[in-house]
Amino acid sequence: ALEVLVEMKKQGIPFNKETYLLAVAICYKLGSPESSKISARLLEEAQLKGDMLPLRAYCFAMAAALKQNDIAQAKFYCSQIMRTENKLYNNLKVLVQLRSGLLKEVINTLEAAVEVDTPPFVKRTEFSEQVLATVREKMEESPDLSVKLGNIYTKLQASGQITMCTLEDMLFQIPSSKKTTAKLLNQKQLGCQGTNPLWSNLLL
Repeated sequence: ALEVLVEMKKQGIPFNKETYLLAVAICYKLGSPESSKISARLLEEAQLKGDMLPLRAYCFAMAAALKQNDIAQAKFYCSQIMRTENKLYNNLKVLVQLRSGLLKEVINTLEAAVEVDTPPFVKRTEFSEQVLATVREKMEESPDLSVKLGNIYTKLQASGQITMCTLEDMLFQIPSSKKTTAKLLNQKQLGCQGTNPLWSNLLL
């Protein structure tokens, strides 16, 4: 996948929204500071061109920024997402709030998800057990908030709003029409480990 994207850039083939998504997903998988910067540049390029990118592209970029502890960048991507009812977005939003030290906002986000009045046929927002465990650990710093979280967790559990899917599982839950792409992205071997000079071609 990496080599194909590099070759496309070399030949001046324009990226479409699917290509941008693929590129940002690969940057997330590489998980290096350099790949995170490349991801930011690609999204900036798409915005300048006026391309409407999939929500998932911003989610990959947000997750990549969190990996690099770049909270400001993660917050920026969070602000770019309009479809706030999305499950993946809400899990990432909680992590961004948590890493920003906004513990009360984390509680508010989770509380709102529990108390929202939705019709029976509409699926409520689910939160990853992995994400909630991270929240629980951080909330231990504040006994009052820890108690509130415990109550919210019980309600989330009772309403079936806790999933065992990890954040990475959610990131790669691509619609069935794109399963081939998902398999490609989810391979452990991407043909490139760490920083690769070839990535500089993506910025040309």
